[in-house]
Amino acid sequence: MSFKASHKNARISPRKVRPLADLIRGKFVDEALDILRFQPQRGARMLECVIKSALANAQDPDQNPGRIVNVHELFISGCRIDGGPMFKRVRPRARGMAYMIRKRMSHIHVEIDEV
Repeated sequence: MSFKASHKNARISPRKVRPLADLIRGKFVDEALDILRFQPQRGARMLECVIKSALANAQDPDQNPGRIVNVHELFISGCRIDGGPMFKRVRPRARGMAYMIRKRMSHIHVEIDEV
């Protein structure tokens, strides 16, 4: 039985979060949370919150009726970082030109599963 959680429109570039997702993919949930806790990046905090949300979904009796899930038997079966919408800004350049500045967002999806 798999449980999912996502953070849509996270105000961080997907390129900054994907290396963190590669670190935790396939690891046990408690091990992944320990890895992210000691990472200095801001994306690690966002990814940590999404994992905690998926863990709460696994322990929710409404989504998982009649079963008690052992936290130590859960692992991260899927972690996907997709590109989201962009804020587009214009920056003036020399000789009357303008360059586009793209402030990127990302969608963070985490799926945890039992061993």
